[in-house]
Amino acid sequence: MTNEEYIAKFRDADVNRLALSKAPEGIDLQFCLQQIAGRQTAERKLPSWAKVDDILFPPRVSMEQCSSEQTALYKQQLVTRLLPEIRQNIVDLTGGFGVDFSYLARLFDEADYVEREKSLCESACHNFPLLGLNNTKIHNASCEDFLGKMGFYCFIYLDPSRRDSDGKKVVALGDCSPNVEFLQDKLLEHAPLVLIKLSPMLDIQDTLRRLKHVGEVHVVSVDGECKEVLLVLERDEKDSTTYHCINIGAKTQFFCTDSTHAEPKIAQKLEKYLYEPNASILKAGVQNGLCQAYGVEKVHAFSHLFISPRFIENFPGRIFTVEDIYNFSKKDLKRLQSEVGQCNLTIRNFPSSVADLRKRLKLREGGDSYLFATTLADGQHVLLRCRQV
Repeated sequence: MTNEEYIAKFRDADVNRLALSKAPEGIDLQFCLQQIAGRQTAERKLPSWAKVDDILFPPRVSMEQCSSEQTALYKQQLVTRLLPEIRQNIVDLTGGFGVDFSYLARLFDEADYVEREKSLCESACHNFPLLGLNNTKIHNASCEDFLGKMGFYCFIYLDPSRRDSDGKKVVALGDCSPNVEFLQDKLLEHAPLVLIKLSPMLDIQDTLRRLKHVGEVHVVSVDGECKEVLLVLERDEKDSTTYHCINIGAKTQFFCTDSTHAEPKIAQKLEKYLYEPNASILKAGVQNGLCQAYGVEKVHAFSHLFISPRFIENFPGRIFTVEDIYNFSKKDLKRLQSEVGQCNLTIRNFPSSVADLRKRLKLREGGDSYLFATTLADGQHVLLRCRQV
């Protein structure tokens, strides 16, 4: 049996169990397990790659950090907007597994892939032709070394490594490698536009204080989970930054604003519809702009829940109808427990954790009811029982 035959035979098997079993003679078990695990991840994360025979997959860490097909396609659309006409050449200075590169390279006449890890370069040499990429050059070099000798490009892309020398995850801009804060001016000497992918846990406002050329911030979520923060650097210093919030899903949602300092409109009473902004908007910190954009009101300045008497179909988040309201009197809590056996509990500006409140209320998790524990404009703590529209 060859490695290829072993991988094909056990492509759907439990990798952990395979690791404990004895491999046939001549089988490189570590390599085979890496390929089986990688393809299984790709079937979920990169379905078009998983359909291509003979793709070589990297170790688990690289598969974890690489973009999904959905977010890579978003970057492709973003670059198409930023460069609507002439797209001569691009360089990806932190190539990695090459997912983002494979989608961006298709937009340009020439595409350079730069990666310090030799094994990833070897995989790229093998994989890119299988993916139909015939306009690429592969460079086994560090970002800093290549940057020191490279020429002019239309576009630069970077996805700095978010792990330290011990393999632990890092978030802060200065802890990532390469250090974009240190390199920002040098990058813009070689291209008018630079796109940087960073952690969804990034402190965006602190990062904007450190990078002086950010024209756009893109916060990208998939099915309600924040996946990445993208920064567009431009040569001219910006007086303001535009925030693009996207939630990719069955019904993709967009919200765009130039302001993080919008004044919210505070509701004086509850209304029929409750609106919860999606994760990208909350991460970007631009939720107050929803008041002007959609005519909604906040239930409290810090609650980040919105209400309206109108149904707003295109609101970028979840929509609920308010069915009842409970305060924390013994009478209301007893009524709640008699009316609701189980619920999906959410905390918004409320002095308790979900676990502690669920224990106090003695409610099971799940079901069709949604219970929001929050604070109203008058300071009253309440529970809002809702049903999702």
